[in-house]
Amino acid sequence: MRVFAGLIGGLVFCFQALALDLGSLSNADAGSGLKDALTQGSAVAVSRLGTENGFLGNDKVRIPLPDALKRVEGMLRMLGMQKQVEELVTSMNRAAEQAVPLAKPLLLNAVKNMGWQDAKGILAGSDTAATEYFRRTTSEQLTEKFLPIVSKATANVGLAGKYNEIAGKGAKLGLVDAKQARIENYVTQKALDGLFLMMAEQEKAIRADPVGAATALARKVFGFAAK
Repeated sequence: MRVFAGLIGGLVFCFQALALDLGSLSNADAGSGLKDALTQGSAVAVSRLGTENGFLGNDKVRIPLPDALKRVEGMLRMLGMQKQVEELVTSMNRAAEQAVPLAKPLLLNAVKNMGWQDAKGILAGSDTAATEYFRRTTSEQLTEKFLPIVSKATANVGLAGKYNEIAGKGAKLGLVDAKQARIENYVTQKALDGLFLMMAEQEKAIRADPVGAATALARKVFGFAAK
């Protein structure tokens, strides 16, 4: 994630310089540099999460039990179902870890299709402008890619099947959030949230201190090595 942060930081720094001297870089150069940085940054984000314990071992993105199960977790453990509860939590997080690598080509495609207006919006935008661009342009496709992997990974977990049966009925009665009515849908959304959360967190940090975190690659791309 530090590589992603450094690349974004370098881009922000360079955009500030651009504002002072618009003739120093062409739109094409700035756009190409941004695309190069986002390509590498998205690959780093995926690699950090799409590995063993990428979710399970990270409290910031670790997927907890759905709310409906969390409310009765204590009772389940008292009934001797501690192993089943832990198995479900592990399987949910492992499913996310397996699914996230599928994001890489979609993120790369989003970068490839980025127009100059999008690039300017990211460079001059909010603390999470790059992350929001990815969320806006890839969420639907990522959901389609993640869901089959998550479904397969949780299919053989007994508690997951029981949850789907009970939560499905609860959703019809308005007792369970429809988004959490099936474990695979819940995990897929949490996997997306985790991916974008990590990207946004690093983007915010580097925008706060862009100069100090600018990488050699970003400086080279924008021609600020001697600045």
